[in-house]
Amino acid sequence: MHQTEARKTLKDAPVMWRRINSIGIILDCNSTYAANLGYAKSEIIGKPIFEHVPKESWEAMNDSLKTWFETGEVTDRKITFKRQDGSTFPGLLQATSLYDENKNMLGSNTVIFDLTQMTDEKITEYKKFFSEANNRLGEIKEKEYGQLDESSKSEYDGLKKMFDMLSTVDLRKLK
Repeated sequence: MHQTEARKTLKDAPVMWRRINSIGIILDCNSTYAANLGYAKSEIIGKPIFEHVPKESWEAMNDSLKTWFETGEVTDRKITFKRQDGSTFPGLLQATSLYDENKNMLGSNTVIFDLTQMTDEKITEYKKFFSEANNRLGEIKEKEYGQLDESSKSEYDGLKKMFDMLSTVDLRKLK
């Protein structure tokens, strides 16, 4: 998948990020998502999101998908995730929609926080990252947005929406 400048902000981000299509198939993820789940990125792409949650969390994941379809976003959704080795961790899912130039839903940008890692230090790291990512997206908007093709504009708009949402999350409340 083509790496736009906007998406490069997520490459080695401290947060777990994935993009899914409108039926829950993973189209892309960052190295943090892959590492936290214990997979190579190539083992994740093309798989349904249900492969990364234990069976007892399928209903919660399905409810999350339903909310996303109905509202275009999901905030503060607690779901248990499953690593390749079978171990699990409590996660908090945040998702925003990605649309094409005709406002058709293409999929979502999803960030997952491992709730076992929500230390003051980690929260500070996340906040700094969200601020830096928003600044970088601001630079892209100012200097490059007008030259982007429709697909890249859609990518940018979706990521901007995601980072705007993440900047409003009270991470200290999640500890």
